[in-house]
Amino acid sequence: MKKFSLLYTAAAVAAVMSSASVFANSNDDIEALKLRLQALETKVNTETKYKDDQQPATLTSETKVPDGLVFSGYARYGAHYQNSDKERVSSFGSLSGNATGRLGNEGNGGEFQLAKAFKNDSGAIWDLVLMLDHWSEGSWADDGGVNVKKMYAGVANVFESQPDLYLWAGRDFHQRPQTDLNDYFWMTHDSQGAGFKNLTLGGIKFDFAGVGQVNDDMVEDNGRYALTSKLHGIKLGDVDLSLYANYGTTSEKLTEDDKKDLANSAYQLASEAVWAGQKFVIRYSHNALNSVFDLADNQDALLFSLDGAIPLTERAKIQYLTSYQKLDLDKSDESRKNYSFILRPTYQWNDVHSTWLEGGYSIVDYDDIDATNTSWKTTLSQNIAIGGETWSRPMLRFYATVGNADNEYTGRDDKGVLTTSDDDTVTFGAMFEAWW
Repeated sequence: MKKFSLLYTAAAVAAVMSSASVFANSNDDIEALKLRLQALETKVNTETKYKDDQQPATLTSETKVPDGLVFSGYARYGAHYQNSDKERVSSFGSLSGNATGRLGNEGNGGEFQLAKAFKNDSGAIWDLVLMLDHWSEGSWADDGGVNVKKMYAGVANVFESQPDLYLWAGRDFHQRPQTDLNDYFWMTHDSQGAGFKNLTLGGIKFDFAGVGQVNDDMVEDNGRYALTSKLHGIKLGDVDLSLYANYGTTSEKLTEDDKKDLANSAYQLASEAVWAGQKFVIRYSHNALNSVFDLADNQDALLFSLDGAIPLTERAKIQYLTSYQKLDLDKSDESRKNYSFILRPTYQWNDVHSTWLEGGYSIVDYDDIDATNTSWKTTLSQNIAIGGETWSRPMLRFYATVGNADNEYTGRDDKGVLTTSDDDTVTFGAMFEAWW
């Protein structure tokens, strides 16, 4: 697999160099780009109205309290016609989300949120938030039904020295940073508990929480707990840096029999650097993969991920993602590496119509098994959206996907012999996607 390691490194270096070249021409180019970004931001806020900015993720002392209820959320629903072996493309054992790319290769569902904000006479600002979700795809939900994903209350502007400190308690989406093209939450601790966000420490913001894991259809936590933390707002020149540190353990709710297959503790350390439309993530997990709730004994995972967008002309750009993730399992022969490469050229015909072409390639290379799983996918999508940017939503999408997953290992039969699969994918679909 040395050639794949070299390929990954070359792709990452090329992406960084090409993105840097966009901004390195002259100071005039940089200023012109800033003006264009300001104009686009104004256009999104005043014309397209594709998202409701009255429902911020975290209240601050400057938040304007809207009247009535605020309805927000995310959803995608549509028809996905299968004309081959498999409905969607994936390498068996893939570690990094939808590693061949999400366009034309994802399931249906949505998250629907109602929120009410209040402000008292002393200036404290409260919110009360309820979210229901509905997912039929297995990586998002176990039962495909409707679940209460959020029910929490929070308050800001209660301490004069820390007006933007936000205190919360309840059930919430918690610490779920994401990379887009592979739809991968590289850290996720959805749960219920309590914590705070935006404690100001010398110009840097600090978030901290103590939370318990909850199964989708349950009310009480299941006995697995996490302490999560994040330092953000760290400026290093043009780079915006965030640092994460998390710790997982169990409570006495779990019996000794429940704990026998679990590690005593788990931890994660990660950094996320964002600059000029690019993002670079490094994450190390001990006794965990994406979550310290895993408490997987003698398991280590290391992730490197680089993604972003490179403008080519005023109407054309290339979005890209390249990632490498390694999983070491002490008591299993399924230790493996996952390489993922995704490119999505886009062309905006006008403020409504656009064409996207996404190609993805994923490799899962096993350390202790003589097997390598590969998959590839190509999707052509014609889109109708509310605005002229790639993130403009709602969007109607009409697409066709072709791909293949050649898996040299999918498990073992009763005699211990490796099982394999080689599946083609040909699909046609129509869907909408929206966040608001």
